[in-house]
Amino acid sequence: MSKILLVYTGGTIGMIKNPETGALTAFNFDELLSNIPELKLLEHEISTVSFEKPVDSSDMDTTDYVKLANLIEENFEDYDGFVVLHGSDTMSYTASVISFMFENLKKPIIFTGSQLPIGDLRTDAKENLITSIQLAGLKEQGKTVIKEVGLYFEYKLYRANRTTKVNAEHFEAFESANFPPIAESGVNLKINYEKLLKPNMRKKMVIHKSLNDNILILKLFPGINYDTLHHIFNTPHVEGIILETFGSGNAKTDKWFVDLLKDLVGRGVYVVNVTQCVGGGVLMGKYAASEGLKRLGIISGGDITTEAAVGKMMYLLNKNLGPKVFKTIFETSLRGEMN
Repeated sequence: MSKILLVYTGGTIGMIKNPETGALTAFNFDELLSNIPELKLLEHEISTVSFEKPVDSSDMDTTDYVKLANLIEENFEDYDGFVVLHGSDTMSYTASVISFMFENLKKPIIFTGSQLPIGDLRTDAKENLITSIQLAGLKEQGKTVIKEVGLYFEYKLYRANRTTKVNAEHFEAFESANFPPIAESGVNLKINYEKLLKPNMRKKMVIHKSLNDNILILKLFPGINYDTLHHIFNTPHVEGIILETFGSGNAKTDKWFVDLLKDLVGRGVYVVNVTQCVGGGVLMGKYAASEGLKRLGIISGGDITTEAAVGKMMYLLNKNLGPKVFKTIFETSLRGEMN
């Protein structure tokens, strides 16, 4: 038996439909067992805690990330695993930043949610929730199997900081194009042991709560012009920009574009190059269209997702690192977020 804490932050999974009006209302998690009687069949001891005021995932920000980290920290010693119920729209962002906040994590923190409310007849919420609890409580020879932040949706457990939401309508809402699932649910639970993170059990867990959200994401497109970029690049207080480029990290080669980036880097703004493609990654210098970025010292995101790049930058910006050290650390895998 494992002790599992369900943490409800908000989102569709925590909603039930009023049979008379059809309106969605927040779910009372004190009545969890009566609404999902299948949970009684699980061998685990389940407790629940909820944000005082549930947050739509579109409204999640750094204060909510810290609030969630605090809830888990306060209960960390009393539970074997944690299941975070979260809105699917920005789940990959939240789960990614939480993976960086918890250094040397030795227990599972599994994010899940649903496309349909838990009270809907065809809901995907019950399977997602039940299997997430099973995975969070999974032990072998008395030891926890999963020791990282995961995201479970529609029969697959992914490394959270490798995921992107790719579909707003299908139950298969998430994808991890550059990293295989770490577990799959079928007739049996299949664990991909070789891909699991293996923390140093001798080191203490450290929780980083100082996050910096002075970040912009800029998606390049053919025809983007000087005036627009000059305005964006001179936004006050911006300390980091995630540049979504074409293909394997390619961008415009016009002198004005290169000069704008050169000025940006010279002012101490960190620029990370990530690809717009769902799969693959950045390889600056492979084509002439990325050679200029490489010479400027633009940081390569490799095969990191935009969501994980945001979380990683939020985590690193307040570390008071020098430019070379920042670049080296960003280009290094810290939580299995990149190859």
